[in-house]
Amino acid sequence: MTEPLFKGMEGVFIPVKHPAASMKWYEDILGFKHIYCEDDAAVMRIGVESQTVICLVKTKDHQAMRFPDNSFGVGKYYNFIPAKPIEDVHAYLQSMNVRVERIDGDGDTRFFTFYDPDGNPLGVCQ
Repeated sequence: MTEPLFKGMEGVFIPVKHPAASMKWYEDILGFKHIYCEDDAAVMRIGVESQTVICLVKTKDHQAMRFPDNSFGVGKYYNFIPAKPIEDVHAYLQSMNVRVERIDGDGDTRFFTFYDPDGNPLGVCQ
């Protein structure tokens, strides 16, 4: 097949303890836009131009996402593309008391991991 079957991703699902509380954090800290919230899930858009929605799903016996051990060095499922230089995003998250790891990579590819209040690792890659 020479043509791709897909043109993007519609949704990303993240397990959380309390969708409404998580939604507030994703709004206040990351700037995501609220679409709707109910007891079992909160749905948000990364930004007005993004097709992809983020669905914060209430889970029973919550456990943070954990990527299986691997030799590639990946420890998270998702990387977000920063709207500003990666150093600025990193510094901002630190200033908001978000748990962040150091910036890694070299050349044009640089990345870091940060954690939401439920302990889910999320990435930023530039």
